[in-house]
Amino acid sequence: MNARTEILNRLRDSLADAPVAPEVPRTYRRKSAAGAAEVREMLIDRLVDYRATVHSATTDELPGLLAGLVSGPVVLPDGLDRAWLPEVTVVDDPLEAACVVTSSTVSCAETGTIILTGQPAEGRRALSLIPDHHICLVPAETIVELFPEAWERVDAVGPITMISGPSATSDIELERVEGVHGPRRLDVVIVG
Repeated sequence: MNARTEILNRLRDSLADAPVAPEVPRTYRRKSAAGAAEVREMLIDRLVDYRATVHSATTDELPGLLAGLVSGPVVLPDGLDRAWLPEVTVVDDPLEAACVVTSSTVSCAETGTIILTGQPAEGRRALSLIPDHHICLVPAETIVELFPEAWERVDAVGPITMISGPSATSDIELERVEGVHGPRRLDVVIVG
């Protein structure tokens, strides 16, 4: 008998009298009981905690707000309404852009997560990851409290990008570094 077989036999023997694990009911909340204003405030709180800057605007206020937020040449997804950005330099290559403006599919307030699924107003995944500054438009009606509610609105047939604040990581000494794996700066505009 070799060492591997001996060790596996000892493991089997030690587990032989183990009781069967009890069945644990999974009673996750799947529907929110909170109102829209409370859910919106929860999302804002989480995003600010993650070091994102959050703004609110109506569609009429959006062009003025975006004009003040855009930092340098901007890349836009094909389906985003360009009338919202009348006075900016638009480039086609994300490598040439300092900034990207996208929309979003749904946002989960509980986790502070914005989900992009590559829809026309969100663009392909590289658009939201390469430029150093991401301005993400979050339609107010797409904010939900719980992740199961958010996931129900996601058509998971292509790449999905989940954003919870600017890209950040910490080294072994817990020194936070932003912008290593995506945009260093995130502005979220809740529209509506």
